[in-house]
Amino acid sequence: ILTNEDLKPANDDLTIIARIKKGMEEKRKDYIKPFQDHVKETNEAYKTLMEPIEQADTITRGKILFFRVEQDRKRKEAEAIEAEKFELAKREAALKGGEITIDLSPVEKPEAVPNKIMTDLGSSGMRDNWKWEVVDFSQVPDAYKMINAGVLTPIVKASKGIIVIPGVRIFNEPILAVNTR
Repeated sequence: ILTNEDLKPANDDLTIIARIKKGMEEKRKDYIKPFQDHVKETNEAYKTLMEPIEQADTITRGKILFFRVEQDRKRKEAEAIEAEKFELAKREAALKGGEITIDLSPVEKPEAVPNKIMTDLGSSGMRDNWKWEVVDFSQVPDAYKMINAGVLTPIVKASKGIIVIPGVRIFNEPILAVNTR
């Protein structure tokens, strides 16, 4: 394209290309729609069939985790009681010249829950699952912060360059739009 006159045939070429692209995209969609419909129906049926299985999984996992937490809590409480009894016995011994009248017999505590359960059908066990939450965004290093483009882009486009956002350069980069008739 060397002159303004060269723009007209280039425009015609782009219009033809746009029509071809649009037509091919429509044909592609027509061709894959039955497959997509079948996949959608299959996924919906699978979801319906899996719902009670997922519920059973969630309930059983919850029961196992609750049991583990409760047993651990009971063991820690029994150990705390034993430690308090021992500390009280030391204080009594210091007061009475070595005589201890406090019952120092161990407190009955639940058996430790094994970390791994193995049967003929399979095994299950605890695994670390580290998570995070932001408690003070201002203290998070910049390397871990990310711009929310889904929020920023529509605001920038709607403002047409009028808005000013500190740390963000807003500029216009025109593109060639092609419309078909």
